[in-house]
Amino acid sequence: MLRVLAVDDEAPALSELSYLLREDARVEHVATAPDGVKALQDMVQMIGAGERLDGVFLDIRMSGLNGLDLARLIGGFPAPPKLVFVTAHDDCAVQAFELEAVDYLLKPVRPERLAEAVRRLSTAIAAPADEGGGEKDVIPVELGGRTRFIPQQAVWYAEAQGDYVRLHTADGGFLVRMSLSALERRWAGSGFIRAHRSTLVNARHVSELRFDAGRALLKVAAVTLPVSRRHTRQVREQLVHQFRGPAEGRP
Repeated sequence: MLRVLAVDDEAPALSELSYLLREDARVEHVATAPDGVKALQDMVQMIGAGERLDGVFLDIRMSGLNGLDLARLIGGFPAPPKLVFVTAHDDCAVQAFELEAVDYLLKPVRPERLAEAVRRLSTAIAAPADEGGGEKDVIPVELGGRTRFIPQQAVWYAEAQGDYVRLHTADGGFLVRMSLSALERRWAGSGFIRAHRSTLVNARHVSELRFDAGRALLKVAAVTLPVSRRHTRQVREQLVHQFRGPAEGRP
């Protein structure tokens, strides 16, 4: 059962959110705060009293301490609660992703969409802390006023395009505003390989490594991607390690 805190500086929105959360059978307790400063004070008191707090549902555009700044402060706690952003604005999804938010809901909040956020929160809490992949490894993509979450392992490869990265999946390409280097750091140790200065490849979707006229090529799904000479050795070693495993090849 979850213990959560709802934060919003608009009283009607806070009342509606807290009501919907209390109606969910997976939620044991809902505390509320009318702004970011009060939320921070309440959380410090909870920690001091030894109370458990599993998740924080918070608005972004709040007077005083806004939701993003509050989330950064929460991230400094010894055992920070999971974050779910609830906002009327769809232009902060990338920052929410960088802060490792479990979900990003747009107002007005639909009950079924909030139920999905609670499910994501429950799954994120239940997952082992050192597990690679997992529910937190999704990227929010804005599509005509909707926010779609692309799971890490659904991505075949990521391609740098100026200030953006295009995520290539079985459902098509999705453009997000972030650098390829930032994405590489985020997914370090999760099976993604830098094959080129403009390409990051998911090793799980690589079906072939071949050499043509001295140049390495990777087949990812139905696409053939070049490997730069600078990255060829690293790509080969990572693929061997990925598919043979550390125990194979030992005497």
